[in-house]
Amino acid sequence: MRDISELITTVERYHGVLIQKRLTSKKNTVAYVLINGSPRVLKWYVPGLKTNMDVETTVLSQGSAATRIPSLLEKDTENNVLILGYIAGTTLNDVLSDPHRNPHEKRHVTSTAASWFAIFHEAFKTKDVFRLRGDPTLRNFILKEDQTVWGVDFEESHVGNPVDDIAGFCASLLTTDPMFTAEKFELARHFIASYRSQASWPIENTSPAVSYAILERIQWRPDHEDELRQTAASIKKHGLYHK
Repeated sequence: MRDISELITTVERYHGVLIQKRLTSKKNTVAYVLINGSPRVLKWYVPGLKTNMDVETTVLSQGSAATRIPSLLEKDTENNVLILGYIAGTTLNDVLSDPHRNPHEKRHVTSTAASWFAIFHEAFKTKDVFRLRGDPTLRNFILKEDQTVWGVDFEESHVGNPVDDIAGFCASLLTTDPMFTAEKFELARHFIASYRSQASWPIENTSPAVSYAILERIQWRPDHEDELRQTAASIKKHGLYHK
C-alpha cells in the first residue's frame, strides 16, 4: 500500500494538504485530511483500479441529500485521486459490537441502516434494474451524532439483486467480533424485517444469500474457516437463528 505522504510531497497541487488520520482500506490509500482548513477525505487509487474510481464517481455524482453519501468535491484523473466530504461519526462496526451500548439503541441503528439501503436502492433503481452499494460491510457505514447513518466507499458498486447487499450487511454483522452471538442474530433478523417493511419490492431467499456471504468472508478470516462454514451451513438449512 502506498503512503499518502508520497502523493503530498511529489504532486504540487497537494503540497498544502495536512494529514490528520490514515483510514483503513483494503485496496487504496485513504486519509482524513485538511485542505485549506476544511476536513476532507482524500482517496488515492492504485493505477490498476481506475475503473473503480470511475464507478465511485458515478455513484457520488448521482447521489442526493436523501441518500446520505459523501459529497464528491474533486476528481483528479491524472493522479487517480478523489476528494470527498468528510463524514464525522462512529463506524457501525464499533457501534453494533459495543457490549456497553443499549440493545434498544442497536435495534434502532439497524433499522436506520435498513432505511439507508431502501433509500439507496430506490434512488438508483431504473425500472426493475437495481444498483447495489457493493461491499456492504459495517466499516462502510458511519453513525453521526444526529443518529443518521451514512454510507461511504462505493468503488465496488454494481448492478444486481438487492438481497446481495442485505445479505452482505448481515454477514458482516454476524462475523464481526464477537461472532455469531444471539444478539447479532436477532439484529440481523430485525435488519431484514426493517428493510422489507420499507422497500416496495420483494426480497427473497435471504438465508441462502447470508449463508453464501458468510462463506465469502473466509478469505478475510481464514483462521475461523471451520466456524464460518459450519454456521453458514446452519443458516442455509435453518435460517437466521442462534445455535
